[in-house]
Amino acid sequence: MTTVFESPADWRRARLAQLHGGRSLGFVPTMGALHEGHLSLVRRSRAENDVTLVSVFVNPAQFDDPADLARYPRTLDADLAMLRAERTDFVLAPRAGDLYPDGYRYRVTENRFAKELEGAHRPGHFDGVLTVVLKLLQIARADRAYFGEKDWQQLSLVRGMSEAFFLGTAIVACPTVREPDGLALSSRNRLLPPRSREVAPRFYRALSSAPTREDAARELRANGFEVDYVEDREGRRLGAVRIGGVRLIDNVPLGDRT
Repeated sequence: MTTVFESPADWRRARLAQLHGGRSLGFVPTMGALHEGHLSLVRRSRAENDVTLVSVFVNPAQFDDPADLARYPRTLDADLAMLRAERTDFVLAPRAGDLYPDGYRYRVTENRFAKELEGAHRPGHFDGVLTVVLKLLQIARADRAYFGEKDWQQLSLVRGMSEAFFLGTAIVACPTVREPDGLALSSRNRLLPPRSREVAPRFYRALSSAPTREDAARELRANGFEVDYVEDREGRRLGAVRIGGVRLIDNVPLGDRT
């Protein structure tokens, strides 16, 4: 049976009881609009911990564009049905006022990597991400937290924050889950117009097969993508593009290119 909490305070009381019982906790933070990629994280958590908590919260602080926030899919009832089918133990679905009683006056800032790639194109994005993740990790008090490698820059920054602040929760990276045609699963995929959805898998193919990042960017533009960036960093090729009015990100290990 899945128990749903709205109040972080109520969850923390429940977690204290689990800690006294010696039960390990895995945590999967999400913004909802769940798909198979999220569920793969839930399954990994259930396999490695006594109990699993999933949070569902569309975080306003990480959106640099109010229109993007407004159109982000919100599907809480469907999300809860999927989590119940996966036998998720607990769900935390807080309101913005629960997580930002200070009105977002206090925030976490990383001053180097967060200014690059996604950060260069989405000012303030990673302040919002790191702030909400720090809050959620403090609330969850989990042994392990699970993040997908599709958001590789986010994963790297969350790991760095966890180490810098001695948070005590292990940050577990999980492989990107893809559609059969190669498109990385994302909640934003459902916003793609049909023709753009047909073209979207060429993003992954260009990142994977182009000899250089410049070649990948040229190939993407030739296929109708607007390219924010394609960069090679720390053994990965990362990219962000727009097609059909939807922004997509992806990355591949450089050693896996074909």
